Amino acid sequence: MGNLALVTGATSGIGRAFAERLAAGGYDLVVVGRRRDRLAEFVAAHPEVKVKTVAADLSTTAGIEAVAEICATEPLTMLVNNAGVAHYMPLAQLPADKAAELVNVKVLAPTMLSRAVVAGMRERGQGTIINVAGMIAFSGPAPHSQMPRRAVYAGSLAYLVAISQTLSAELEGTGINVQVVCPGVVATEFHERQGLDMSRVPRMTADEVVTASLRGLELGEIVCAPGVEDAGLLDAVFQANLAAFGAQSPELATRYRAV
Repeated sequence: MGNLALVTGATSGIGRAFAERLAAGGYDLVVVGRRRDRLAEFVAAHPEVKVKTVAADLSTTAGIEAVAEICATEPLTMLVNNAGVAHYMPLAQLPADKAAELVNVKVLAPTMLSRAVVAGMRERGQGTIINVAGMIAFSGPAPHSQMPRRAVYAGSLAYLVAISQTLSAELEGTGINVQVVCPGVVATEFHERQGLDMSRVPRMTADEVVTASLRGLELGEIVCAPGVEDAGLLDAVFQANLAAFGAQSPELATRYRAV
């Protein structure tokens, strides 16, 4: 049986780069996107591999359920949860429909697709789940003067980091690898669709992000940060998290006791 990968948001940017690289590596593909014309274009450009296209909107219940059904029934060896929307706005300015769209695409869809694919991967004893987040996941402590506020977007990416780490631990010994890839600013259509001009900002290419992710899997990285040279910085963050987690006590901390 050959390798079969499902990639969401596969018609542009990082998702397209993943699909291209996997096709070049001999994977058959299930490519998911909203635009039928771009899905058809991808199929025409890759006659050397089997490509199934799924036109689905992962901000909707119907779209998530349709793709989850494929995850549950096809013998996938890799799932790439890449689909995304930006909606860079402070919470008070973020319209309700855009907030729901963002949470559905970046939180609910990866959760439900991963849930659907895990049983089959466990039964087959192998598989890889890659969640595409971003370094904004680590930006929460930044003051407003340093980082524009985008609470829902940052929170959704932080969720992907946490679920990837804990899911990796849950699946230890099963043959399933879990990774979250956290690039910085990437040269794709992503920002332009939100009306943001990033042309003067130094940016990594989508292909470089994929290179880092796949090499990170070889290195055993659960959190892959393509633009962070010193991996020890990430280790320090996670060790601090564990130290705080392990330092909790049933006794009320002194600073909260009445003077």
